[in-house]
Amino acid sequence: MKNLPNKPVFWSFRRCPFAMRARLAIAASGQTVQLREIVLQNKPDAFLAISPKGTVPVLNLPDGTIIEESWEIMLWALGQNDPQGWLDILKRQPNKVKKFMDYLDVDFKYNLDRYKYASRYDLSAAMMHRNEGAKFLTMLDEMLRPTGALSGINLGIMDFASLPFVRQFRIANEEWFDAQPWSHLNCWLREFLLSRPF
Repeated sequence: MKNLPNKPVFWSFRRCPFAMRARLAIAASGQTVQLREIVLQNKPDAFLAISPKGTVPVLNLPDGTIIEESWEIMLWALGQNDPQGWLDILKRQPNKVKKFMDYLDVDFKYNLDRYKYASRYDLSAAMMHRNEGAKFLTMLDEMLRPTGALSGINLGIMDFASLPFVRQFRIANEEWFDAQPWSHLNCWLREFLLSRPF
C-alpha cells in the first residue's frame, strides 16, 4: 500500500453508501488521499484507534483532525476545491439542503435498512418500510422532472449524497424497482451507474 506523507488517510468500505458518497466528493474535488479499504468483520487496530465507534468513512487529516461523518467529509473535500459546482445549491438554498439531508440520512435510511435487511429486523414489516421508502423516491422523481438533477440545473451535492442510497434501495429488489413509474428517477440512477465516477 503506497504511503503518501502529509496526505489525509481515508478509511472506507467499498459497498458502504456513506463511504461511497464521501469517495465521490473526494474524487470530484481532485484531492489526493491515502485510501485504506477495510473489512468490517476485521477492523484494523489503527482504524479503531482513531475512530473507536468503528464505522466508515473516516478521514484522518495530516494535522490530526478526524472527520467521522460522510457529509462532513464531502463538505471538507469540496471546500478545498469544487470545480463542478456541487456546493452551489448549498450556497443558494442551505435550508432546503439541510431538510433534504436530514430526511435522507434519518428517515429514508431507516426504512432502507429495514426493507433491504428485513431478516435482521422484522420480516413482517419489510413491505411497510418499502412503501415508506417509495414515498420518498416518488418525491425524488418529481424533483428530477424539471432538470434531471436534484441540485438545480446540474448534478450537485444533493444528487451525489443520495444516489448511493437509492442504488441500495434498488438492489433490494431490482425487478420491483424498475417496474415503478419513476421514469426520471430511473434515468438519473441509470446514468450514475454507467458513469465513470461510479
